[in-house]
Amino acid sequence: MNSKILAKRLQRVNESATIAMAQKAREIASQGHDVISLSLGQPDFDTPDHVKEAAKKALDEGYTNYTPVGGHPEFVEAIIHKFKRDNNLDFKADQIVVSCGAKQSINNLMNALVDPGDEVIIFTPYWVSYFDIVTMVGGVPVCLKAGIEQDFKVTPAQLEAAITDKSKVVIFSSPCNPTGSVYTEEELYALAKVIDEKEDLIVISDEIYEYINFGDKHKSIGSFDFMKDQVATVNGMAKGFAMTGWRIGYMGAPSWLAKACKAIQSQVTSGAASFSQKASAVALMSDMQPTQEMKKAFLRRKKLMKEGLLNINGIKTNDPQGAFYIFPDVSSFFGKSNGSVTIQNSQDFAMLLLENAHVATVAGSAFGNDKCIRLSYAASDEELTEALRRMKSFLEPFK
Repeated sequence: MNSKILAKRLQRVNESATIAMAQKAREIASQGHDVISLSLGQPDFDTPDHVKEAAKKALDEGYTNYTPVGGHPEFVEAIIHKFKRDNNLDFKADQIVVSCGAKQSINNLMNALVDPGDEVIIFTPYWVSYFDIVTMVGGVPVCLKAGIEQDFKVTPAQLEAAITDKSKVVIFSSPCNPTGSVYTEEELYALAKVIDEKEDLIVISDEIYEYINFGDKHKSIGSFDFMKDQVATVNGMAKGFAMTGWRIGYMGAPSWLAKACKAIQSQVTSGAASFSQKASAVALMSDMQPTQEMKKAFLRRKKLMKEGLLNINGIKTNDPQGAFYIFPDVSSFFGKSNGSVTIQNSQDFAMLLLENAHVATVAGSAFGNDKCIRLSYAASDEELTEALRRMKSFLEPFK
């Protein structure tokens, strides 16, 4: 037996670049080097104590069995309340689907909506998995590229020009991974008006970083009345509540689409973990102070990172308004050498930085923009300061 018998769809799928870089960083660290990892999208905070206590209580009370595919009723009601409270979105229980992470929600949606040959419009830079999930289900990714000069945000004119008879889905995140950019209410409205012209075009709005927003109150594209039947809103517990390992995501969507996603999930994972859902219901319905404190820390670190990067000659950056990433343009270093190595692209930049300065980042090519790299500032102030010092020292000789 060998790899020749593997399904052909695997030829279209790549390993997640963020996970691959994290593995490479661990290998170098295992050789005795002090590696500062700015590659993974995981809050460096622990899950709030009251949420952990809720999980312990659930276990003590025997919540250890299978759950309904669409979600535990108590958690589903908490999600409905949260969507109304925070997003002005009105959903009924049959429109909610709880999954094992927001990634599974997106995967369910793509499997439910996209046939081979259908086009999926992806706002670019994009989260690494969008592209591969689309290709895995046989869809055709249509990448709308927005560079640093437009704050990495796609315009209505770009979107309108990209829509064809084959367009089936539009997907984007706001706040955005990898750029940290946030679409304003006015920007979302303008995009929504374009989408409204094609009634069979569905938007997947990835709002997993909703609570890490440094500007105006978060706005959901599905909250515009005329969009409610064309939007699936995806969220989860990982980022805003430091619950990455709990594996809980959820979505609200038109009933027909939610029903389809439940059918798919019933044949893959069935329901998400019972005690994780009980704890998540408590998280959504109780004290948000830990989340607010986490956001304050990320805002402070964002300012530290932005100032430090702008102090390195040749690096350009925008002012990200959410998430915990910064996506600097490092293309001025391409073609330059320090006398021993030459940087040709973002992959070279990230790998050389890891191997020589022992700072782990992710190449922008993984997110659809080869001019940039992604840095996560979900690390301590001391680690970030040292990472910036190492980057500046490594890059100074390149001419």
